[in-house]
Amino acid sequence: MARTSLFLITFLFLQMHNFRVNAQSPADKSNYIRYIQTYKDIAIRKMSEYKIPASITLAQGILESGCGNSELTVNANNHFGIKCHKEWTGMTYTMDDDEKNECFRKYASAEESYNDHSYFLTTRPRYAPLFALDIRDYKGWANGLKNTGYATNPKYAEMLIRIIEENELYLFDSEPKGPVAEKEKEEKPVREEVIATEYSGPKNKAFTFLEVAEGNRKIYVNNNVKLIYARKDDTPHTIARDLGIHVFQVLGYNELGKNEEIRAGQVIYIEPKKRKASQETHVLNKGETMRDVSQLYGVRLKALYKKNGLAEGHEPSPGTTLYLKKTKPD
Repeated sequence: MARTSLFLITFLFLQMHNFRVNAQSPADKSNYIRYIQTYKDIAIRKMSEYKIPASITLAQGILESGCGNSELTVNANNHFGIKCHKEWTGMTYTMDDDEKNECFRKYASAEESYNDHSYFLTTRPRYAPLFALDIRDYKGWANGLKNTGYATNPKYAEMLIRIIEENELYLFDSEPKGPVAEKEKEEKPVREEVIATEYSGPKNKAFTFLEVAEGNRKIYVNNNVKLIYARKDDTPHTIARDLGIHVFQVLGYNELGKNEEIRAGQVIYIEPKKRKASQETHVLNKGETMRDVSQLYGVRLKALYKKNGLAEGHEPSPGTTLYLKKTKPD
């Protein structure tokens, strides 16, 4: 969880006072303009990729980094005050914040910090309700970030909103995606045609074609659950972006690890699988795993283990009959 340091809280409290009396100094205004001009394009790109308002990203960057002048930003390229947390395996920077010698994430570049900020918000369930908001609802996002505990400062939402309104950052929330995004979109139909021969895992049964969605994604149905076939170079982020869902949903629906590679042609469910299949049983083939069977029939992996009285993580031997619809008889 990101927390605004005491130094920044004091600094920003003074900035809030300036906002209220409409008396920003020329130097302060210059710092805001410089920061916005430097990072607005990154914020807009991340909005296109992750569906987080560019105004919110920029306002948080301004707020958390002190317009790029904080110790953490200067020495660690950390623009959003994100601490290490147990899952972080990258570079670190230690400084005093709420406690002495706290661990913060360190990045090779500002863009890496922006990308991790977007990933941070999209992969934590606590922030999921924010993505149901209109992307232009910066007030809803600001209050949502405060209410979900992004920062400890009780004035956090008010600060973000004032930064956005004073600097008209909300205008960036309607920014077109630009030529890069359009070029990627044009390339996708070509990529769609070559994926079928690249998946080397167990063969999938024939799924029912449903429709073509955004990004020229072909949607299929299996066990009344929607799915796609992954393209070459797909990641949870590209899939989530194209299908209008969140990264943590792509990972959770398919029991994927955060850093697990997605292979071209792989089945990816875009909504929760069912607790049972229409077919009664499946005989495990050589090379098949429990997750392969889970994906093949659109049945949740945890439910599959439970139906068959198996400990989660156990892989039965080939020839084992797995029960898909009812619980394995004693």
